[in-house]
Amino acid sequence: MQTASDFRQRSEEALGNPQIRRNFRFAMDGLMAKRRAGLSDPREREQLRTQCAGIRVNALSKLPELLEQLEGNCTRNGIQVHWAESVDEANNIVLEIMRQHDATRMIKGKSMVSEEMELNHFLEDHDIECLESDLGEYIVQLAGETPSHIIAPAIHKNRHEIAELFRQKFPDIPFEEDPEKLARSAREILREKFYKADVGLSGVNFAVAETGTLCLVENEGNGRMCTTVPPVHIAVTGIEKVVEQLSDIPPLLNLLVRSATGQHISTYFNMISSPRKPGEKDGPQEVHLVLPDNERSRIYEDDELINTLRCIRCGACMNHCPVYGRIGGHAYGSTIPGPIGSVVEPQKIGLDTLGELPTASTLCGACGEVCPVRIPLPDLLNRLRYEGVRNNNDGKVKGQSEQRKGTEAWIWKSWSWLHVQPMLYRLAMRTATRLRSLMPRKLGPWTDVRRPPRIAARTLHELAREKGFDNA
Repeated sequence: MQTASDFRQRSEEALGNPQIRRNFRFAMDGLMAKRRAGLSDPREREQLRTQCAGIRVNALSKLPELLEQLEGNCTRNGIQVHWAESVDEANNIVLEIMRQHDATRMIKGKSMVSEEMELNHFLEDHDIECLESDLGEYIVQLAGETPSHIIAPAIHKNRHEIAELFRQKFPDIPFEEDPEKLARSAREILREKFYKADVGLSGVNFAVAETGTLCLVENEGNGRMCTTVPPVHIAVTGIEKVVEQLSDIPPLLNLLVRSATGQHISTYFNMISSPRKPGEKDGPQEVHLVLPDNERSRIYEDDELINTLRCIRCGACMNHCPVYGRIGGHAYGSTIPGPIGSVVEPQKIGLDTLGELPTASTLCGACGEVCPVRIPLPDLLNRLRYEGVRNNNDGKVKGQSEQRKGTEAWIWKSWSWLHVQPMLYRLAMRTATRLRSLMPRKLGPWTDVRRPPRIAARTLHELAREKGFDNA
């Protein structure tokens, strides 16, 4: 598990790696340009953002009732619903389903919740082969890494690095750097796995309470293969992904794909409402829906932090974040990186462990400006910074107050006291200007990458009096 020092070390390593910085700069510039082109009409864009934000707010306001409705309709449709309080419980549910079918092989579509569960490692520890079928996920699995972006997991690698990875893992395949040929090689390797897998697993982009339908957005077709070829399909998703009505889906899909990749529509949009019915020629014989909580209920209880759960996982905030664009996803050491990850991950794991992430922001506001569902990310980052050091540990956020340092608290209390004492404040400022040559050259981490600030030779009050403002 990451600590604050780990985050700083990883960030420094990323900043010192020119190849990673070039890879991310090239990728982020491309994604931002595609979003601008896909949402070029500002009036339409803002109307759509307002509509989609309203859909997500409405769903969260009714979340307990909608989850019950979702369970009822899924059950009537033949989908088996499983509730999990923690990731450990969710992992054991998946393992039990596998064991019920004597399954030893799983083929996976893209799922960030399964990453949150660390499901691959868990199943491998129980002698179950677990293979990623999304090309980006497959690449990072081959490299023994985790995704560095929620939409493009291998965005930190260029085609030369991917080609070299394929040469190491598959020496019998001719070395090739052409992206299309690399994808074709991966497709040939994976196609056989689809037919041999006992169970397929996928994520869920939206779960429709009204109809008990699981919606899956993708571009490669592997999600459709995972959910139809193996005899058993397991879908895993957080409880916040529910929406009220099927009519909520078109605007959300419209904005999701344009915010993520600039497309007007994704290549595939899968709607799963039941297992295979009599007379149908394909589809799984069983469909299971696993709904992990993992601190989401705690987030839901806070009137401000509940906005975290609006996220539709488009990645736009990452693509526009100046911090993420320079250090990449792996520096964060969390399942979801970037601005939304800096908000959601400390709430799930704890501020005592990931409390450094909310401080990894310039608060420039770019993430909030591009969020398709208007999550006030800068406000939430500030709120978590506050929760990390506040005195009253009331348990609203996991690991609250753990970052509070006694010396730092004393300094800020003294600063606050001094600023309400006019005479002492003026004396302190006058003394500081007279002794400015004694100011130390190193002021902790601030001066590791910056020059130290210079104190002026005269105070503002002195300069004002020189200009004739006698009451200054």
